[in-house]
Amino acid sequence: MSTAAASSMPLFSDAPEPSAPARSVGHAAPAGSHHLSPAFPGRAPWGTAGKLRAWQQGALDKYIETQPRDFLAVATPGAGKTTFALTLASYLLHNHLVQQVTVVAPTEHLKKQWAEAAARIGIKLDPAYSSGPLSREYHGIVVTYAGVGVNPMLHRNRTEARKTLVIMDEIHHAGDSKSWGEACFEAFEPATRRLALTGTPFRSDTNPIPFVSYEAGSDGIRKSVADYTYGYGHALGDHVVRPVIFLSYSGNMRWRTKSGDELEARLGEPMTKDLIAQAWRTALSPQGEWIPAVLQAADRRLTEVRKAIPDAGGLVIATDQNVARAYAKMLREISGEKVTLVLSDEAEASKRISDYAEGTSRWMVAVRMVSEGVDVPRLCVGVYATSISTPLFFAQAVGRFVRARKRGETASVFLPTIPLLLGFANEMELQRDHVLDRPKKEGEGLFDEEDRLLAEAERANDGPDGAGGDEFSYEALGSEAVFDRVLYNAMEFGMQAHPGSEEEEDYLGIPGLLEPDQVQMLLQKRQHRQIQRSKTKPAEEADLLELPAEQRPVVTHQELRELRKELNALVAAWHHRTSQPHGTIHNELRRQCGGPLTAQATANQLKARIAKIREWAQ
Repeated sequence: MSTAAASSMPLFSDAPEPSAPARSVGHAAPAGSHHLSPAFPGRAPWGTAGKLRAWQQGALDKYIETQPRDFLAVATPGAGKTTFALTLASYLLHNHLVQQVTVVAPTEHLKKQWAEAAARIGIKLDPAYSSGPLSREYHGIVVTYAGVGVNPMLHRNRTEARKTLVIMDEIHHAGDSKSWGEACFEAFEPATRRLALTGTPFRSDTNPIPFVSYEAGSDGIRKSVADYTYGYGHALGDHVVRPVIFLSYSGNMRWRTKSGDELEARLGEPMTKDLIAQAWRTALSPQGEWIPAVLQAADRRLTEVRKAIPDAGGLVIATDQNVARAYAKMLREISGEKVTLVLSDEAEASKRISDYAEGTSRWMVAVRMVSEGVDVPRLCVGVYATSISTPLFFAQAVGRFVRARKRGETASVFLPTIPLLLGFANEMELQRDHVLDRPKKEGEGLFDEEDRLLAEAERANDGPDGAGGDEFSYEALGSEAVFDRVLYNAMEFGMQAHPGSEEEEDYLGIPGLLEPDQVQMLLQKRQHRQIQRSKTKPAEEADLLELPAEQRPVVTHQELRELRKELNALVAAWHHRTSQPHGTIHNELRRQCGGPLTAQATANQLKARIAKIREWAQ
């Protein structure tokens, strides 16, 4: 018997733990999993029994029955893929089917997370391994896909030296580039067993992923084949994940193109892809009113959720470092609390994430790298404040908020009214496979954007997206937020309303602990109440879509444009004088003077705000 195998015997003892409480087991535990602590994984779903969730037990049973060399498990984010993988690793080590474990993770932070999870069940993995012999105290290592790409032969030699289980977390990353895919194949082709995991749709391109099986359908197109699948819909029914409420915000956007033209558009209205992209970026600009209003709404939602879940946290996913810093500053002013800011995937960032996960503070703001795999179960409220529009990234981002800890928890995600995002939100329960043989069409956009993002990821670029790109050379001039609608369970609720209005508060104030059917019932009641209120209001107080055209003030478009221009110029001057964000200034003017957003304000309302800001300057 090898030294490593001998050293593992006490860890995988058949002796029962004296402190383990008696628990009913609905499924017969496979050999090798009975040694696990009853506390592992610690968050079993209600109504399922034993140490594993029903899907984890089912996947494990199938693996043990078939004993495959390659196994692909597709499970929704938050379902417990790590628990399943480590239980399987424990079984294989205990039965001497493998002698060591190699885990391949997407990020440096996840290396540490995997090692910590493994240690809780007695599997010791070295997350800092770089080269050379491994200390005998370890059962294996954790590396990143990038690390394998740098030195695939090092990992091949380790894999050939001993019977090895390779766990590839979020396996689609092996297809991120030709070099990464080739490196993974070269390094782990000799492995005794390979377990591939993913919780999100595969990449939208046609790069084949190593160790994933493909089968041709009746149309001749090859699609990936999973050995076990556990989708969001099933997990929601099992109470393993939280239901997600999407709160969508529209509003008018103004920007100047590189040619000097000033354009204005409303989020959600039909327009070209270029205009959608520019309006979207304008909404996310810290200089406008849209993002401060949405952050303020998200903070009010978080306050409501924390009434039932005291440690509930919120995460804002930003596009780049500069806007992340600006968002963090806004949230400090809004919430009155320190905000955790995560800008990279370095060791310091990993510690910040861990500290936040273990604490009770309200907000974390991060660049997109936090969107995948990071386990912060207390995250309940999210703001999708990035212009990334791939289904893969969206699913990863939403996956940060769906992990359930107790029955009845709900997740709330705020997002701009972008048709593509609304489509993703309505398709949460759809299962996707990786498709090969699909022709790449020029101008389709989906492939090009994802390729660009993946190339940036390889360069570890955390700077502003599109830096140096002429197609994004424009200046954001102003933005205003309008509460648009709520999406839940592929249904839409609510009508447009002013931020801060009673109608918006109805939706922000939904309790944080509700069963899925209760969420739907409350949303229906809120919508009915909003409609009834709107019918009884005077025209000047009606919701945005309810104001009759014949009752709108007779003021020329040119006059209104000049008043808005004057107001925006004064707000900009006050910003330079006080360093307050533009959105904060506009919101304070609305609070003191009343009325809707600038884009919907009457001439008299605009004049009142102009007079008020001039009064401040005296």
